[in-house]
Amino acid sequence: QVQLVESGGGLVRAGGSLELSCVASGSIFSINAMRWYRQVPGKQRELVASITSGGITNYADSVKGRFTISRDNAKNTVYLQMNNLRPEDTTVYYCNVQARTTWPARDYWGQGTQVTVSS
Repeated sequence: QVQLVESGGGLVRAGGSLELSCVASGSIFSINAMRWYRQVPGKQRELVASITSGGITNYADSVKGRFTISRDNAKNTVYLQMNNLRPEDTTVYYCNVQARTTWPARDYWGQGTQVTVSS
């Protein structure tokens, strides 16, 4: 099994910055894609950013130029640097990784971390 622990959420004023972290632990053989999602209550979970094992990144249009995803493979950690935050970025952010253990690769989810941006 794989456990994901997120940190870094909190309250910030509009225009401010936060950095989210997500550490994966367990009997991990390899990690493929690492992603950050967010979900507003009553809406579908939205893919915010993703990064492949080779470092290729992808972003939602709403965060391009403001958010940066990165990963430290030695630490099994993915980061999301969020700059110029807006009130509409307020929601719960979830870490997702595709990892291979003794089982075939599958997706694992973190518990979520709240980001609140005040106007």
